[in-house]
Amino acid sequence: MIALRRLLPTALAAAILLAPAAVASAQGAAPEHPAPQHPAPDYSAVVDTIFGRSGRLLARFFAPRHSMEVEPIARLFGKREEKENGTVAVTDSSSGRQLSLITLRPFADKVKGRVGDYHVGRFPAEKHKPRSPAYDNPDGFIEVTRENEDTPVSEHFRLADFLTHDQANVWPKYLVLREPLVDKLELVIAELQRRGVAVQHLAIMSGFRSPQYNQKGVGRGGRAQDSRHQFGDAADIMVDNNRDNRLDDLNHDGRVNAKDVRIMVDAIETVERDYPELVGGLGLYRATRGHGLFVHVDVRGTRARWGRL
Repeated sequence: MIALRRLLPTALAAAILLAPAAVASAQGAAPEHPAPQHPAPDYSAVVDTIFGRSGRLLARFFAPRHSMEVEPIARLFGKREEKENGTVAVTDSSSGRQLSLITLRPFADKVKGRVGDYHVGRFPAEKHKPRSPAYDNPDGFIEVTRENEDTPVSEHFRLADFLTHDQANVWPKYLVLREPLVDKLELVIAELQRRGVAVQHLAIMSGFRSPQYNQKGVGRGGRAQDSRHQFGDAADIMVDNNRDNRLDDLNHDGRVNAKDVRIMVDAIETVERDYPELVGGLGLYRATRGHGLFVHVDVRGTRARWGRL
């Protein structure tokens, strides 16, 4: 997982450094050498950046080793609330938007393939040398409970949308999810809307797959051994406004076919062209008895394309 300081521009890094000093000054701590007087800094652009490239992110994730960054960022907001599982909920006083600052549970908490009672399995890098840093073990896990599963991670998605589809009765569950994926999905929605496609619901057919769950489908014509779904930066998606678990008729020609998929593909290609740092895989999947047409999208960092319709 990329640390927040690498995702946000220099302005946010400056805000993180300045915030503790501002608090100390407000509490009456006298500096050894009086500083020259300057106008109070305007953090509005920094707050906007925290909401991602799309402007629609509503959660940011912190690896345990970067948990000290949560407090100075929280100070940039007008209202805060301490919640369970290392989450700080803050509200932007100017716009009213809420943001969850979530500290991950350490990867080392996974013992014999489990975090608590939840079966995660072994990641590829625990079995062999990773092919690249993109395949390293994740920094940690988001703890998802019955109480917080509906926490928004962006305007259109919540934590529960990305959970592995198994162990229904085991709580808490554990999730790997990368912010760039969520940001890219929101940008795809925005691009589809710009093209006149009404998107009320972009369905996540499959988000995070724990390694043990992914392994069950590995084989000819099935899941990849090193699937990006295990790293929290991949999703299988389709526009499904009527929630019938099938891709919608996006061009309104009375059919659902490759032309509708092409509309989604063109939007994804545009997002990758406009935001090359979000480049990744794009795979096309035909309808079967078990599912309809869908598109795979990820942010692996290199361009990959597969599948035909």
